[in-house]
Amino acid sequence: MNNRYIQPLRLTFAWGFLLFQLYLGIGFYRFVHYIRSGDTAPFVPRADGIEGFLPISALLSLKGWYMSGVINQVHPAALVIFLSVIAVSLLVKRSFCSWICPVGTLSELLWKCGFRLFRRNVHLPRLLDNALRGMKYLILAFFLYSIFWAMDAAQIAAFIGSDYNKVADMRLLDFFCHLSALSFAVILLIVILSLPLRSPFCRFLCPYGALLGLIALFSPIKVTREKKACKGCGACSEVCPSYIPVMEKERIISEECVGCWRCISQCRALGALDMKLAWRKAKVDGLLFALLVAGLFFGGTVIGKATGHWHTAITLEEYARLLGL
Repeated sequence: MNNRYIQPLRLTFAWGFLLFQLYLGIGFYRFVHYIRSGDTAPFVPRADGIEGFLPISALLSLKGWYMSGVINQVHPAALVIFLSVIAVSLLVKRSFCSWICPVGTLSELLWKCGFRLFRRNVHLPRLLDNALRGMKYLILAFFLYSIFWAMDAAQIAAFIGSDYNKVADMRLLDFFCHLSALSFAVILLIVILSLPLRSPFCRFLCPYGALLGLIALFSPIKVTREKKACKGCGACSEVCPSYIPVMEKERIISEECVGCWRCISQCRALGALDMKLAWRKAKVDGLLFALLVAGLFFGGTVIGKATGHWHTAITLEEYARLLGL
């Protein structure tokens, strides 16, 4: 596949998944409305895929699984989706952030709109930019310490089985449906900053992206530059959403690379930039890359359903009790 077709392919994939997430969200809202209506509203089944928005619950489940050998049935899909995302990052870089994540998709839309409005995106001084990027690793360290170090097996089991965790998805829904003034102001500020800056939440604050970036360092597939073919135009560095100096590198080994292919798509010299396997041996085609991203991510869902680790064990009656009905 010609490299210029990779961006439309990626954006189609990303926006298709965003629309699918909206579909799941609306279905989940209707499910909660059915429960709260006392069974008078039309029944809509709960979409287990909504648990993809519960990464903290997934981390708790991961430790619980490691310590007990059993995957809990409160939010099993959360763990399955989390492991699928890890698998994607381990093989095809941090591509989840640019090919799948709905927050990443909306962030990209905002900074592109900002570029059209202001004719440029603001690039912070390198020292400040690096300091701000470190924030997401501090947030990640806090969560990892709290779950994998500070909590023992009994505390993990107690939290997983708690009423609070059982309705974590509903609490998240209520958070966005009934935003406080402070929450609304913070979200609005992030949206406004996302116009002049390229994906500030993803680059500076997202602990999920920080974890995936560290895992993606071990990916065998990386952007590779051939010196002899490179014309030194700098287009690759200019279009990188993470401001990686692609033109100065021979192989991009960076936790900030999101595998978006923008540098490769915009390269003006044939054969200068490609996605290649380790040791610069084999080139990875864009279509194959996309199929790997989709296959690894959705393959996890198939495995989860086949092994009985997808649907929650919480009954409708239990949901009604948890919601105080």
